Amino acid sequence: MEAQARGLLETEPLQGRDEDTGASADFPSMLSEEEKEELKAELVQLEDEITTLRQVLSAKERRLVEIKQKLGMNLMNELKQNFSRSWHDVQTTTAYKKTHETLSHAGQKATAAFSNVGTAISKKFGDMRNSPTFKSFEERVETTVTSLKTKVGGTNHGGGSFEEVLSSTAQASAQSSAGGPRRAEGEELQC
Repeated sequence: MEAQARGLLETEPLQGRDEDTGASADFPSMLSEEEKEELKAELVQLEDEITTLRQVLSAKERRLVEIKQKLGMNLMNELKQNFSRSWHDVQTTTAYKKTHETLSHAGQKATAAFSNVGTAISKKFGDMRNSPTFKSFEERVETTVTSLKTKVGGTNHGGGSFEEVLSSTAQASAQSSAGGPRRAEGEELQC
């Protein structure tokens, strides 16, 4: 193995060794001097053309940037346009269309299901409100509210404003906590 590695590093022609590798490695010796000169000239010409093309490409890229700046086009606008084009391309694919249709159909079913649940809940609340238990509870609450209004507001069944009810409630509360005589209506409460 070491001998093979040494053989590959040698600069001498590979003649006398394996004929297959010798033939491919000895390719330059098969060329005539004229062919070698032609290939060298072509190599120089190709390198010059590549250099020229790079310079032309660089000049064209600079001109492209100048034109885009004059037109107000910037990287963000280009990205937006590319994204819009890509999104449009995605939307026109068959897979997207099928997925969109499937999700749309599922959304419609979900909406109908939620609507049915809402209707069922509303119906249950309506049934519950019409039940004797709820009516009994509602009557008790009404009786309690009426009783509180009578106790707090005296004989004034007309209701009154919120401030009046609040004021009379505060007065009743002050009387019950003080345990003393009823204060005059003009007196203010002190907390």
